[in-house]
Order: sequence, then C-alpha cells, then structure tokens
Amino acid sequence: MFKAVVIEKDESGQRVALQDLDATALPEGNVQIDVDYSSLNFKDALAITGKSPVVRKFPMVPGIDLAGTVTFSSHARWSQGDRVVLNGWGVGETHWGGFAQRASLDGDWLVPLPDVFTPRQAMAIGTAGYTASLCVEGLLNNGVRPDQGEILVTGATGGVGSVAIALLTKAGFTVAASTGKSSEVTYLKELGATTIIDREELSAKGKPLQKERWAGVVDSVGSFTLANACAQTRYGGTVTACGLAQGMDFPASVAPFILRGVSLLGIDSVMAPTERRLTAWTRLSNDLEPAALDSIAAEVSLEESIAAAGQLMDGTVRGRIIVDVNR
Repeated sequence: MFKAVVIEKDESGQRVALQDLDATALPEGNVQIDVDYSSLNFKDALAITGKSPVVRKFPMVPGIDLAGTVTFSSHARWSQGDRVVLNGWGVGETHWGGFAQRASLDGDWLVPLPDVFTPRQAMAIGTAGYTASLCVEGLLNNGVRPDQGEILVTGATGGVGSVAIALLTKAGFTVAASTGKSSEVTYLKELGATTIIDREELSAKGKPLQKERWAGVVDSVGSFTLANACAQTRYGGTVTACGLAQGMDFPASVAPFILRGVSLLGIDSVMAPTERRLTAWTRLSNDLEPAALDSIAAEVSLEESIAAAGQLMDGTVRGRIIVDVNR
C-alpha cells in the first residue's frame, strides 16, 4: 500500500483527497520509483483546484515533479538504487505524478539527480527552477551578455522568478525584479536583484513601443506584462516566455520585433529533449548554491499539499513549495 493525492471527477464535479492505494493501481511503466519529494507548481495548483482543465484523464495523481530512488527497472539506462529526477512529460496530466509515495514511469522521462543536490533540494528547484535554467540558457544562446544591460524578471517571487534571479546574478547579470509584493523586497535583493519594480508598471495596457530598458527578459506572467516587457526591450534584446500567471493572451504589437530586432523565445519545459534537460540541470548544479535553496522553499506534507494549491492560486505563496510525500 502507498499514499497518494488522487483527483477524481464525475457528473457531480471534481474531488481531491489523500488515499491509500494498492501497488496494483500503479500505471504501466518500465521504471518504478520510491518517491522522496515532489513539489507544488502552478500547473499542479490548477489541476488540484480544477480552475483549468489540466488533467486529461481521471482518476489522476497530480505532481509534475518528483525525486526518488529506482526500485525496479527494465529500462537500459536505469538500475535499482539510481537516484533520479522527473520534470514534465505530461506526468500529473495524462500519467500519474509525484504526489504519491510510489511512481511507475517511462525511463526515457528521467534524468540523474545531480550529486550536489539531495532529493529535497532537487524539488526546491523542481520544474520552476529547471524552467528558469532553460530561460537563462535561451538568453545566453541568443547572445545576451551582462555588459548589454539589465535583465527583467517578472513574477519575481515565484518559483521561476526566484531561481532565475539567482542564476542570472551568478552569471554576472544585473537583475531587475518585478513583483506585487512590497514585503518581499529584502528576499529579492538577497537573491541578487538590484532593482525592484512594482508589477503595476507592467500589468496594464501600454504603448506598442516604449523606452528601451532591458537587454533581456525572463517572463512567467504573459498577457500585458509580456507585451510591455517586449515593448521595453532594447535593440537586439531577447525575451524568454515561459508562463501565463496573468493570462494566456498576448496583446502586443509587432513593433518591437520589426523596429528593434527583439527576439521572443518560447520556453517549453514539459517536452524538452533529454539533452536540453541535462544542460539545464548542469547549470543548476554549477551555479545554484544548495544551501541557498532553503531561503526559496517551504515544505508541506502530502495531505497539506491540497490546501497549499489553493494558496498558490491566491498568490500568497513565495518561492517554492516542497511536498514531503512520506509525512
């Protein structure tokens, strides 16, 4: 038997509860894992609260992240005792995810847990931090350099924003952090941000072309915030887009792209190929201090994760939420 958060849905609506399940309930997979930790991401919160049709089949165990130890494998790359990390691949949407004490998965979805991180620390990073690393790689690969100017990070107190600030600072960039939480200024400056911007400056409709401010952008918000960020990006700059906290719409003009040569890079973490994942995790292991992860993460139990999902949707969460599936 093992414990799992299970989402069920029928004509009467959606229900979410902590359940005791038999091992025979696990879905098919060529690797089985004893899960140590998972993490609560925006997509998990959408799934648990039912505020967006994230879950594609029911019943579903949410949790797009997990870290744990292989207990069985018929996959060529993995052996019993290997420590692994999973991010994305539709887990928690179409395949049972990490909010459980056990998981059965496709070995192609896994990457090795970097030696410098414990499973708990890996989940303090989770999909949010891994996505932040993909964004930083996108900026660097597109030629953005520290001497070209500030990098704007939107949704700065969230998981993506928090890790992005730390990684960009380590890479030598000057970072401006956009947030609606004035109480978190100290937290953001401790991560490395030098300028704090009220998100209201970016969240309303703005001119199609505005004063040039940013050499690059890491945006996890979308909608008007992303449109304004593009309108304020310097000539030849790069904007990486990875989220939709404000909305999925993009009410923008072509002006920044055809008059300033701004590049807009879409960052997908769910189906990113293994090579890109390994590069992202290598940057995280080289540039992110393991001890610093404590400042961006809070921990909840498996049962507490249900209520925490609502808090994340309400915007009252700072940084990352780790889920200890064994308490």
